[in-house]
Amino acid sequence: MPSLDWLIEEGIGEVRAALIENGEIIEARIELEDGLPAQSIISARLANSGTGGRKAIATGEDGTEYLLPRGAVGVTQGAKLTIEVTRQTIPGGEPWKRALARQTDQTPAGIAPLAERLGGRKLVFPGRRDELGQAGWNDLIDEARTGMISFAGGELRISPTPAMTLIDVDGYLPPDELAIVGAREAAKAIRRLDIGGSIGIDLPTSGGKAARQAAAAAIDDVIPQPFERTGVNGFGFVQVVRPRSRASLIEQAQDQARFEGRALLRRAAFAPPGPKTLVAHPAVISVMKQRQEWLEALSRQLGGEVRLRAVATIPISGGYAEAL
Repeated sequence: MPSLDWLIEEGIGEVRAALIENGEIIEARIELEDGLPAQSIISARLANSGTGGRKAIATGEDGTEYLLPRGAVGVTQGAKLTIEVTRQTIPGGEPWKRALARQTDQTPAGIAPLAERLGGRKLVFPGRRDELGQAGWNDLIDEARTGMISFAGGELRISPTPAMTLIDVDGYLPPDELAIVGAREAAKAIRRLDIGGSIGIDLPTSGGKAARQAAAAAIDDVIPQPFERTGVNGFGFVQVVRPRSRASLIEQAQDQARFEGRALLRRAAFAPPGPKTLVAHPAVISVMKQRQEWLEALSRQLGGEVRLRAVATIPISGGYAEAL
């Protein structure tokens, strides 16, 4: 039996988790400090009762807006109510990306830390050894930021859209073989990058029914339940639907400046101790200036002062730490 182990790393601004199988990451999660996880029970106030008893809006005590698709029965606008968070905010300014919740009569309560929920091993951070890095964490982050994943014989291109996350499979293998291999690699990426909701996989058009059935079976073998999928149609398209209670790593990476700022903090934490200057794109530096608590935490980890320097010619993902 393969060895499975959740590793939990409590970083600055985020908690990182990776399920490791035989030294490789097969599932990952990043839980941000901003926003409450799904299943949190909180007090809120009804800001808008919605239309026809549906799509109400409640505001939490911290000002976060929650959309209640089923409305708030028996609550007048402006009154208090208790809600359960069902999905965290998805990065982006569109109204439909706000956090989702439902009315509940339960007592307000938080949920256990991620390490307890996953039953994982909490890592010392920063430690003498970068265990997540050795398992491929940096490659995982690069997959999230680019949406591109290479495999033997082809590649995946992953694109978040308002309707669904689309995965395009391309390559030079024979179409039937590429459809099967590509379906398996797409399913691995879905799990690894924590992609939920509606997902469309565009495989090469396959002329054989057996190949389409094998491609569908490859998806079933990789993605754990619960999920639903369609069959692979004659044009090579298959839709997968998974529960969605948080943003995927692909969606988190769309908030580029914050995503890259947290990634830079992780890289800097493993630098040799002592005062440092974080050199990065102006958008990343702007985020850092707004989060002084992040810099103070890094300063404690490094045992020295942390300064900032913006350089417009640096790619947004190319920030680094240099000794003062």
